[in-house]
Parts: sequence; structure tokens; C-alpha cells
Amino acid sequence: MQALLRRWTDTLLEKLGLSSVTESGWDLWVSLLLVLLVVVLFDFLCRLTLARGMRRVVERTRVQWDDDLFSMPVLNHSCHVLSAILLSIALPVVFEENTHVRTVFTRLMESYVVITVCRLLCALIRSGFRIAVRRPAWQNKPIKGLRQTAQGIVSLIGAILIISILVNKSPTFLLTGLGASAAVLMLIFKDSILGFVSGIQLSVNDMLQVGDWIQMPKYGVDGIVIEVTLTTVKVRNYDNTIVTVPPYLLVSDSFANWQAMKRSGGRRVMRSVSIDISTIRFCTPEMLERYRRIEYAREYIDTTEKRYADFNAAHGITSDDPDRNGLHQTNLEIFRNYLIAYLQKAVPIRHDMLLLVRQLQPEDTGLPLQLFFYTDTTVWQEYERIQAEVFAHLFSIIDRFDLRIFQRPAGSNVEDLRNTPLLQKEHQHELNHDDPQEHADGVDRGV
Repeated sequence: MQALLRRWTDTLLEKLGLSSVTESGWDLWVSLLLVLLVVVLFDFLCRLTLARGMRRVVERTRVQWDDDLFSMPVLNHSCHVLSAILLSIALPVVFEENTHVRTVFTRLMESYVVITVCRLLCALIRSGFRIAVRRPAWQNKPIKGLRQTAQGIVSLIGAILIISILVNKSPTFLLTGLGASAAVLMLIFKDSILGFVSGIQLSVNDMLQVGDWIQMPKYGVDGIVIEVTLTTVKVRNYDNTIVTVPPYLLVSDSFANWQAMKRSGGRRVMRSVSIDISTIRFCTPEMLERYRRIEYAREYIDTTEKRYADFNAAHGITSDDPDRNGLHQTNLEIFRNYLIAYLQKAVPIRHDMLLLVRQLQPEDTGLPLQLFFYTDTTVWQEYERIQAEVFAHLFSIIDRFDLRIFQRPAGSNVEDLRNTPLLQKEHQHELNHDDPQEHADGVDRGV
């Protein structure tokens, strides 16, 4: 093989008129150039014919997975591997055996073969994960970090093999040396190792998916997950800022994931208003008659009034008792049950989920009355609209039940109080009794 290559080289040099300088080494470098040109031509023809022909066959099949497995990057890298193997076989023939130059070129070609094989494996890993993403069980799962980990392992193995080839040592020798410096490597690749372990935990426990709405107030995270990689989780906040946090923080620290709320189809409303306790009282017959004219309150008033009347009659309590003994309805309870009926009949809520209108612990700001229900939509705009309409209705109708919302006095309240006729009359009376002459006489007498 070497003799044939040399004859081709000598013939080419003679045609170029350079046969007289053969002994100076021109034949060696011309042979090297010929081998490189042949390998480059082989690689080009392989990608032009084999890769494209294989791609046409794959595109005609009905299944989808082979389109990713035999993609153009995979086929092109396969052609590069074949070219690298051909080059590693043909190039050493150019040089004499047991020469230093041949040894160097042989090791370089073997390293190039390892590089092409690693690139092919990385392309196959990328195609395999692209196929996995299309499966329903893996959709939106944070598997990008796992893919990067697999590619990193392939690259690490390739780097070890290349170094062992260049220094002509066994890979086990290098691995032994790496074991001695494991602490340094763990310090350098700490984030990658923690990210790899966290990515596995996030995927196996189904804690996070791309597209989830998560909240981590401690780190300023409140938005949609757009990417999960080996070292970062990228979140687009609702103010369109991008926040990145390490994956291990999602495992070691707590975060809120609102995806379950979206899947449930209902979003919770839990808000309370403070009722002025001084406005809570027993209802007189006139008050009950007035409340009966309010929609959603009539049914509860009639049902409860009959039940209380039966109880009072059974215990000999008359309805005109001045001490209001027995059972009597209060305006707060009527208002509370009115809100329940209003939410059930007039508000788009989830009737299969919990609905409460309850009293909380009384405070110095009044008696908190809490509304707890779920809207029938998880869309943020619709949710806020429903919540606003409910409480606007509550604030508007509460005075019809002779109740009042507790509110601390503002400057306008104090001004209105000063402008009341009673205070103005008292203030004028004080001015009329303030005699300037009497005050002056008292000063002159030393009073």
C-alpha cells in the first residue's frame, strides 16, 4: 500500500517537474496531501449520497420516531466517523514505520476518531430525548438537564480517552489519578452534580414542568417556568423579567406550584371584611319585614323564623318579651346567609368545591367576616373580575341589613364631624362667653 502510494506520488511529481527534489521530502508531503484530499472527497460524497438517500427513505415512513433518530445531524456525524476511520487507516501508510512522525500522526488520528464518535453519540442522545419529549408521559418534564448530563458524561469519557491516547497511558491510570483529586473535581463541578441530582428528583417526583406557574418570594420568583437545564431553572415573571435559580433550590427549599390549581378548574377566593360590632343586633318584626324584600334573604328568614317560633313556643317564651329571651334572628346571620345564597345563585363558582361565609376571631377592628369560595375559572383576568364584583356588591348592600363596615377615621371624617350643626353651635357658644375686656381687666389686676 505504501509502495503504491509512493509510485502515485512520484508520477505526480514527475508531471509537475519536481522529481529532482524527491529526496528533499516533497514526496512525503504530497502523499499526505493526496490522502487528505481523498478523505475529504469521500466525506463529501458520503454526506451527499448516503446521508441524503437515507433521509429520503426515512421521510417516507409512517412513523415519526425515525425522523428524529436518523436526522441530518446524526447522519452527517456518522459520515464523519467513517471518514475519520478511513483517515486513521490510510494516513499512517504515508510515513515509515517506527518513526516519530508516524507515531504523532497516529495518535492524532485516533483522537480524532474518538471526537467524531463522541459527537455522534451526543447527536443520538439529543435525538433520543427529542423522541421522549413527544410521549405524553414525558411532555413538559424537565428532562433537558438529564440530556445535558448524558452529553456531559459522554464528553468526559471522550476527554479521558483522548488524553490517554496522547500520553500513551491506560485510561485506568488516568481514572486512578482522578480519584485522588475527586474532592477538587466535586468542588469544581458542584453545581453540575447538584443540578443533575435535583433534575432527577424533579422529574421522578413530578414536582415541576415547563409551563408551570411557580412562586418563590424569597428569590423573587413569580411566573412561568420556560426552561429547566442542568444548572439553572429559568422563570419568566409576570413583569417580563427573567429569573434564574439553581435546580437544587427547588428541592432543598419550598416553592408554590399553581399547576394543580389550573388542572382543578377552580381558583380560591379567601378574603374578609371587618363588621362594626356595634351594628350587630336582634331583628325587630319591622326589620324582618324589610329584609324579606331583599332577594336571596327571604327564604332563610321564613325558614329560620318558623324554627325559632316553634322553639320559643315549646319553651313558653312570648314574642313580645322585652328582654328578647329565647331565639331571635340577628341582622348579621341574615346577612351571612344572604351572601351564601348570593354566591350559590348569582356568582360563577365551583359548586363541587368548598363554600364558606364564616366569622373569624373578633379584633379591635371589628368582627372579620370571611368569604371562602372557588371561581369556575382559573384565568387571572376573569378571577379578579369575579372577586371584584362580589365584594363591590357586598359593600353596596351591607347597609340594607343595618350593618356597617369598620373603617378607621380619615381626615375628611374629622372635618365632617367639625362641620356638624351641634359642634358649630357649641363652638359659637364658647366664643360668646369669651369677653376680651374681662380678660384684660383680669390681667391688669394681676389675676
